[in-house]
Amino acid sequence: MRFEIEQEFAGSPEAVARIHTEPHFYELLGELPKLGKPEVLDRREEGSIVHLAVRFHFTGNLSPAVTRVVDPAKLTWVEESVHDLARFTSTFRMEPDHYPDRLRSEGSARHEPAGDGGTLRRTVGELGVRVPLVGRTVEGAIVSGLREHLAAEIEVVERLLAEL
Repeated sequence: MRFEIEQEFAGSPEAVARIHTEPHFYELLGELPKLGKPEVLDRREEGSIVHLAVRFHFTGNLSPAVTRVVDPAKLTWVEESVHDLARFTSTFRMEPDHYPDRLRSEGSARHEPAGDGGTLRRTVGELGVRVPLVGRTVEGAIVSGLREHLAAEIEVVERLLAEL
């Protein structure tokens, strides 16, 4: 399933792109529902390039149809991303800790100037769930949850922007 999600932030593309690479940002994401507290496993900065590895854990509710084939306790994954702070872009890939044959996701994001000195962040990606009978339903639920999460993330980013 292909997805595209847009977010608008009050800060500059440079500031917003940088915040998405900071460990403190991920600590604050732990306050949001459904994902538990993310754990930054690795962060390397090489010039304008930042490599990140962050473990996530899904803590939301799943339908009984999904829990018949997927153990909610095993819905953990590592998001590996590369952020180019000079171009305000990033790429990401999700590596499931469990069910690697059933779940894949990858994509990219671009931070672009928006009106009044703000930023428009466009995230595009592909998500695939290979589970008989419920795969497409699970894909839709994951993308819906991702949209919710990224909408809630705006408040976290703007709180950090206010601290700059």
